[in-house]
Amino acid sequence: MDPFKALWISQNEDKQTVAWREIKEQDLMPGDVTIRVSHSTINYKDGLAITGNAPVVRSYPMIPGIDLVGEVVKSENENIKPGENVIVTGCGMGEDHFGGYAEYARVKSEWVVPVPEVFSSSQAIAIGTAGFTAMLCVMALQDHDLAPDNGPIVVTGASGGVGSVAVALLAKLGYDVIAATGRTQEKDYLMSLGAKELIDRNDLSGQCKPLAKERWAGGIDVAGSHILANVIAHTQADGVVAACGLAQGLDLPVTVAPFILRGVTLCGVNSVEVPRKKRLRAWQSLAQDLDIAKIDAMTTTYPLSDVIDIAPKILQGQVRGRVVLNVT
Repeated sequence: MDPFKALWISQNEDKQTVAWREIKEQDLMPGDVTIRVSHSTINYKDGLAITGNAPVVRSYPMIPGIDLVGEVVKSENENIKPGENVIVTGCGMGEDHFGGYAEYARVKSEWVVPVPEVFSSSQAIAIGTAGFTAMLCVMALQDHDLAPDNGPIVVTGASGGVGSVAVALLAKLGYDVIAATGRTQEKDYLMSLGAKELIDRNDLSGQCKPLAKERWAGGIDVAGSHILANVIAHTQADGVVAACGLAQGLDLPVTVAPFILRGVTLCGVNSVEVPRKKRLRAWQSLAQDLDIAKIDAMTTTYPLSDVIDIAPKILQGQVRGRVVLNVT
């Protein structure tokens, strides 16, 4: 394996630097599967890591990129063969284990999932952590018996990565979707993904009452803070809300009223540390329930070299849908 390029984050006296550099195979971190990376993507957490706006990176030096797709070139696990096309998402990549912003990666076999045959490599990475997280949220609603005939589902951050895939998934499964976004100019885009109604994020951003008018049977929230509190307060009796993000904040200014007076369930969704059995279930569901044409419609492709410029834009909410980064 010749020396190859990687995006290298280092720290000196609490100052973070980000630069491209050449590394060798022996520089990679321990693992039993080595992958030639063909595609990666950029998520909100990647934007935080590259810009240093939050302490995402827990070990230096670090190669960011919490998602990757590529071909297995070496494997010490008999169930994962060289030549297989695989995807790895989360699992601490880009935080305390080298991630996908390099031409090669070495990872643990329990993190590795075969790319479903219905998806190309670029479609699989377009789904990535965002789509995987959206699927886990949908599974949380389904596992609590929230069916389409129970009522509409609100999705916050609807024009972002998780939100876009969540809207498309829920619509394909027959749910009426209310898309909440700060970019109301994206109405046509969100309607094309399957949303039935659009509301302004500002309607949910302020202080909320302990209980508000029942507006939806459940929700998928990427924001936290007042937005999540309002989503919960407007959820009808026996409704379910899946929370997976903190774009607005870590706090949750809500009372117990929705939980004890309406029986609302709040499900936390962590897409980083997920058992392999659940990972496989989620990807099988994505292969079955996600409209590939909608993935293509929400995807924009760039070379990996553009990722430093894209990072601040994703934090500012200027990136619509999903970004595919061509590594090769």
